[in-house]
Amino acid sequence: MIFGYARVSTDGQSVDAQVKALRAAGAEKIFRETASGAKTDRAQLRRVIAALGEGDTLLVTRLDRLARSTRDLLNTLDAVAKAGAGFRSLHDAWADTTTPHGRLMLTVLGGLAEFERDLIHARTGEGRERAKARGVHMGRPPALTRHQQEEARRALADGSATQADLARRFNVNRSTISRLAT
Repeated sequence: MIFGYARVSTDGQSVDAQVKALRAAGAEKIFRETASGAKTDRAQLRRVIAALGEGDTLLVTRLDRLARSTRDLLNTLDAVAKAGAGFRSLHDAWADTTTPHGRLMLTVLGGLAEFERDLIHARTGEGRERAKARGVHMGRPPALTRHQQEEARRALADGSATQADLARRFNVNRSTISRLAT
């Protein structure tokens, strides 16, 4: 069975042209939605993916009707594939998982997206290391100043205050004081 998915971004737009094109291409059941493409949780898209079965096809008029980003597209196509279904876009002939060439193109696209994620991860790590080398503190700021930490350690060492007393005095969690004791 061929399922169509038509989406527009605002109430002022109409899905009629998309529905007509999907019907002409053989879509038997069409799911319509008015939602921003940036929104990844779209009810009708969820419903059409849940309706897909082995050998079915999800059909859209254009890729931008299905996803706003490469990552979103790949996640959606993965869900379609897990349902045992294929995918076709009328205006993007290369985006057709029902043909070997289309599967190849989407595999390459997925590889490029993964490569880009790895590059971003590597660049982020390098930037973090450079910042640490410059003495930039990573993470949350300490709950206690150095002076407060020293004061708490002294009070714990001479027994003049308990961890609970110090936690109340400095308005921090008891585990913050507990970490100073070790």
